[in-house]
Amino acid sequence: MAHISKEELLKLARISQIAVIDDEIEGLLSSLQDVLSYAERVKEVAHIPLETKAYRNSNVMRKDIVEPTDPEPILALGPSVEEHFFVVPAIVQHPKL
Repeated sequence: MAHISKEELLKLARISQIAVIDDEIEGLLSSLQDVLSYAERVKEVAHIPLETKAYRNSNVMRKDIVEPTDPEPILALGPSVEEHFFVVPAIVQHPKL
């Protein structure tokens, strides 16, 4: 397990330009130790071979088949239709040329 010393903590604080009060050192050491332990555990889990993981990613492929459909039932739901298209009010005005 990784361990961080008081000297390493103070060096890290100095490099990071973080002011550390003597009363905070023990709490910071404990917190950093927890973070290092967690990172070590993540590192262990990350090196598990793919075959032993509980999931496998795979692509599901199907043929891209065009099937004709009747647009009339859908177009009947719109307020206004023109030549198999919905007609909507213009929201962008073009400048006069």
